Amino acid sequence: MAKPVGASCNLRCKYCYYLEKANLYKDTATRIMSDDVLELFMKSYISAQTGDQVLFTWHGGEPMLRPLSFYKKVIAMQKQYADGRQISNSIQTNGTLLTDEWCEFLRANNFLVGISIDGPQEFHDEYRRTATGKPSWHKVMQGINLLKKHGVEWNAMAVVNSFNGEYPLDFYHFFKDNGCTYLQFTPVVERIMRYHDGRHLANINSPEDSELADFSISPQQWGAFLIAIFDEWVRNDVGKTFVEIFDCTLANWCNVPPGICVYSKNCGHAGVMEFNGDVYSCDHFVSPEYKLGNIRNQTIYEMMYGQKQEAFSRMKFNELPRQCRECELEFACHGECPKNRFVRDKYGEKGLNYLCEGYHAFYKHVSPYMEFMKNEIENKRPPANIMKIFKNNK
Repeated sequence: MAKPVGASCNLRCKYCYYLEKANLYKDTATRIMSDDVLELFMKSYISAQTGDQVLFTWHGGEPMLRPLSFYKKVIAMQKQYADGRQISNSIQTNGTLLTDEWCEFLRANNFLVGISIDGPQEFHDEYRRTATGKPSWHKVMQGINLLKKHGVEWNAMAVVNSFNGEYPLDFYHFFKDNGCTYLQFTPVVERIMRYHDGRHLANINSPEDSELADFSISPQQWGAFLIAIFDEWVRNDVGKTFVEIFDCTLANWCNVPPGICVYSKNCGHAGVMEFNGDVYSCDHFVSPEYKLGNIRNQTIYEMMYGQKQEAFSRMKFNELPRQCRECELEFACHGECPKNRFVRDKYGEKGLNYLCEGYHAFYKHVSPYMEFMKNEIENKRPPANIMKIFKNNK
């Protein structure tokens, strides 16, 4: 994914893991992607792809702080360097800067738009506020309504925290009521660690006793949250509302790639390029020790398939503690994201995921439903047939 304005953003969400990355570039006066870096990225990224489909993901910060003229250059360069490949774009935004003109452009160029929204107003505005502390929910909803008006494909990316994690069904019903058919939700887990350069969030190399941020969801909350929504979804919404973690769980049950790195055996395919061409191993590992190089000096292919990134990719599986390796459900989560693996397991080994208890409860709960849906798929029947079981047993 590319970050055309780095960590710059018009919001100051309390739990944001990326805002502080601006401290890595505080000596750089202008933190926007130049035309020459953009062109290098276009050529290098397209040539690094092994298939005919090429997906560009624009991320931030807030990528819409770059004007429409920037993205018009993006489309022009993609056409110039496509070399017969089919190119598509997605953009992750807080939605507050959307206008009719933006939406017309996004629709005309078939952008998939990911909207960051944490549910109903009281949930969203708890942590997602402007630089002056004002709520942002109404502006986000205005943006969503504009996307609907112009027929732009969109999905929701919601952060689950210690507050909204207490209200799973209110959270889920909000998205259904607003016509969202594809929903991603991410548990927020952060620890506090002060760095000399101004960063304040811990990483996997930080001391084990680093303080947990108060907005972090607890393992018990996370498990109960997932189970409550799953029980509603499996009875009413299979095949109609697509919830990323449920889709990934079913994929792992069927022994097919889950599509995202978090629930895969290995990671390392979600590299990040900052505004100046610096490339890092992962969006959650943007720190000096995980810098792979710069696009001015190396190609995307060289960095993403080099020894350093291969070692990063293998780390996820190789560093699983004994408790994970013995777990009958390891195949379902593969330890989840390495950034959350900072507690000791029951044998005293490092590397257990902080959310393990919640994930384990969830996977145990959904196991019979996943087995049924797996069997339907293996027999070339729709997994949505599971809803008939509930209706017939009423």
